[in-house]
Amino acid sequence: MDSAYAPQHRGSRVPVGLRAPFSGRTWRETLYLLLNLPMSLVMFTYTVVVVSLGAGLLVTFLGIPVLAAGLAGARGLGFVERARARALLGLDVADPRPVRAAKPGLMGWVGAVLKSGDSWRHLVYSLVHFPWALFTFVFSVAFWSVGWVLLVYPLWRWAFPAYFDRPGIVMWDEGNGHAFYLDTPAEIGLTGGIGLLMVLAGPWLIRGLTQVDRVMVLGLLGPSSLASRVVELESDRGVVVDTAAADLRRIERDLHDGAQARLVSLAMDLGLAREKLDEDPEAAAKMVDEAHGEVKLALQELRDLARGIHPAILTDRGLGPALSALAARCTVPVSVSVEPMRRPAAAIEGIAYFTASELLQNVSKHAMAGSATLDVWRTEDRLMVLVADDGQGGAHTGAGTGLAGLAERLASVDGLLVVDSPAGGPTRITAELPRPAADPPSPPRPRPDAGMLETAERDATGHGGI
Repeated sequence: MDSAYAPQHRGSRVPVGLRAPFSGRTWRETLYLLLNLPMSLVMFTYTVVVVSLGAGLLVTFLGIPVLAAGLAGARGLGFVERARARALLGLDVADPRPVRAAKPGLMGWVGAVLKSGDSWRHLVYSLVHFPWALFTFVFSVAFWSVGWVLLVYPLWRWAFPAYFDRPGIVMWDEGNGHAFYLDTPAEIGLTGGIGLLMVLAGPWLIRGLTQVDRVMVLGLLGPSSLASRVVELESDRGVVVDTAAADLRRIERDLHDGAQARLVSLAMDLGLAREKLDEDPEAAAKMVDEAHGEVKLALQELRDLARGIHPAILTDRGLGPALSALAARCTVPVSVSVEPMRRPAAAIEGIAYFTASELLQNVSKHAMAGSATLDVWRTEDRLMVLVADDGQGGAHTGAGTGLAGLAERLASVDGLLVVDSPAGGPTRITAELPRPAADPPSPPRPRPDAGMLETAERDATGHGGI
């Protein structure tokens, strides 16, 4: 709920059931049902005429273009219906994908329109919606009219004896002087009470009727599920490409500003040491010692960089040991719990690891927490990663935040990020990932980058470590 509306709703003392008959939403939805009949009558008549004319002309060449033009017109009427639903029901339905002809020219366009499932669904909507529109129009007019007339009956009953020579509304009349009228105070009060119940129930009945309209508009006038999935995958592909490009730029920047700069400095120091070797052996030895320290720092930076690309422990031992090692490097004490499970696909395993890594970095840098927990488990075909801390809270996925980028990365693989972080804490962030099964694990092999670093360490120090 928008914060702008929260104070008003909290401060209102009128129950929602009493406010509903006078709310703007109720009357917008009622107006939508009243407009259903004229709009549906136009669409139904148009569809019947176009289909009949096109079918009748199919024996000639003109039938196919006429039918295609009729389908295009149905799409135009669908645009009006989506706009009506958006304005009165608050239903924002995306437009279906435009018709794209495979070949230029009139016949290419005709073929594309006839092959478009969206065009035919618009035509089906015009046919199916007409009987429903007729029912909702009659029901809403009759129900509201009867309800309000009965509710205010105590106010206008005087008109019967004054102008109709009757004591009130006649319920039945046998024609021989025996009739039943609503004229006693109890009967008048009961009539008004029935009207009140109808008026109070009206908004919920109207809302239920418009739910059917919402389903029709979404299912028949919006993009198909396949088209929506294609758009979603295209968007996810863009996120993946942007993320990969950002990672490459980060690796390039880290190599250029870190290890590369340190190795250049190391080469210069070793060159100076070689020049001083004959003149001042003690100074040369001191410079070599300093160069040795630079080598250790450069190797540490390379190890961190390799771990940031894809840690060897994740490939060799799986998610549990990798997350334990990750938690051990966190500046906040982290309790790790990983449910035993079959290893997920490598891509999902990597995303789960780096999601936990980024969340723990946020705990270290921003949460001001005293402790944190990292839990991983599976539920049906989903992999769940939960990071919780006892910090100050206030985390959100607003635009420009690190969590927003993380949510986009998870969405690219049909994942989900749920943030529960009230001000003052605690914070619970849950990442939900699909869990396709991985191939049977192959025997672990030493990674080339790990072997290169170990060889460099031995060459630099003369033994297995620094």
